[in-house]
Amino acid sequence: MQTQILPEFLETPEGREADAILRSCVHCGFCTATCPTYQLLGDELDGPRGRIYQIKQVLEGHRPTRITQGHLDRCLTCRSCETTCPSGVRYGRLADIGRHLVEERVERSFRERLLRALLVRLVPSPRRFAILTAMGRLARPFLPRSLAAKVPSPRPAGVWPRPRGRRRALVLAGCVQSVATPLTNAAAARILDRLGIDLVAAPGAGCCGAVAYHLNAQSEGLDAMRRNIDAWWPEIEAGCEAILVTASGCGVMVKDYGELLREDPAYAEKAARVASLARDPAELLAGLDLSALGQPGQGRRIAFHPPCTLQHGQKLAGATEVILARLGFLLTPVPDAHLCCGSAGTYSLTQPALSQQLRADKLTALESGGPELIATANIGCQLHLEGGTALPVVHWLELLDL
Repeated sequence: MQTQILPEFLETPEGREADAILRSCVHCGFCTATCPTYQLLGDELDGPRGRIYQIKQVLEGHRPTRITQGHLDRCLTCRSCETTCPSGVRYGRLADIGRHLVEERVERSFRERLLRALLVRLVPSPRRFAILTAMGRLARPFLPRSLAAKVPSPRPAGVWPRPRGRRRALVLAGCVQSVATPLTNAAAARILDRLGIDLVAAPGAGCCGAVAYHLNAQSEGLDAMRRNIDAWWPEIEAGCEAILVTASGCGVMVKDYGELLREDPAYAEKAARVASLARDPAELLAGLDLSALGQPGQGRRIAFHPPCTLQHGQKLAGATEVILARLGFLLTPVPDAHLCCGSAGTYSLTQPALSQQLRADKLTALESGGPELIATANIGCQLHLEGGTALPVVHWLELLDL
């Protein structure tokens, strides 16, 4: 694609990056076939090709409007289009750059500004989110059904094994997951303990930065990344062999630390090192002898929902399913497994109508094979899906924690 980016943008690292991404796009349109919002809305401007064109216009000097902002807001950043694209267009990164430019030039309504400010202040803070969750649980009987469904039920973590001086890995504590489903990381610790690896959480590490960064509070997101790097660095210097990220949404962000902080002279090298150590549980378990876990599946019929951040963001499509099958689980067929469930970070709150449509379609597909439960690999998907089904929805690591 030919571009005529304004010099004021080409003088910035982001502008040059966006120009390179735009030039790699040939406008073939293959991406529209796998875009969830295009499939629902049928509008070219609500598909990747149309959004790329709108971002290009802004970089070339056209003034964006609320309509432009709305089309970009409706993008899930699921990156299914990246998996489909024959030219390797890095659409997710271009969307981040484009949204930030539009945010600087188009004023939002007071209601939108308030919602986004609350999300940036409340969600990444485990302490604040824990208070909000406790209040929600108390008020659940009096809340509208749609809101009550978003309040997570308690999931006790159980015992976390004490380190025994063996192989050692860090784990990202996270924000929402550490409060809503502490069982996930504790299950990971117990599983790895049986496999001869100590799993530790570094004090001071918290939110991966994704919530703020993707809501265009990019400086706050980058600060969260720097805090995590500082918290992890002593363990990395001491020989920690991996950083386990059990939420796939956080995993794709931590793996991007090196790219997002590459212009920061104080953190660029450390960020690249952190990104190289980040591992999804499926990556870590794939290289281990799992015989100590036995056969926890024993023919149980489960539907696995691979989050977009796992299959499109981290490019790990099928990795978790292989492990589950190895351990005796019977995976039921899931039509259109590449499509998003509608969670997409804070999307279920900022775009509730589209999110609920996508969830309904996803649950129809997941339940079609008659599973006894649904497993997934991301806290956002887990909470979002369980709000719309009577089936249990769990993180897949919980199924191995016997």
